[in-house]
Amino acid sequence: MFIISLAYKVPTSVVDEHLAQHVEFLKEQYGKGNFLASGRKVPRTGGIILSNVSSKEELEQIIAQDPFNQNGVADYEIVEFIPSMTCQEFDFLKG
Repeated sequence: MFIISLAYKVPTSVVDEHLAQHVEFLKEQYGKGNFLASGRKVPRTGGIILSNVSSKEELEQIIAQDPFNQNGVADYEIVEFIPSMTCQEFDFLKG
C-alpha cells in the first residue's frame, strides 16, 4: 500500500485552473481500482492519495499521468507501508 502526499508548488488559484482535470484523473484511477481514498490537506497545501497498486514503479507511471504533475502544480512524496493493524472495516488492507 502507498500513501502519496502532494505538496502544491503554485498558488491555489493556479491549482484551481487544473483541478477539474485532476479530478477526472482521480476518477479514472478509482475506476481502475488503483486508488482507495483521496482528499485535500488542511490547511489546503496539497493532498493525500491512498493507493493499493502492486509496485512503486507502477505508481510512478500512474502519477506521471496526473495533470497536477504534468503542469508542475505539485510535488509528490510516495511512502510505502504494510498495514498490520486496521479497524474491522479495513481488514482487506492488511498485508
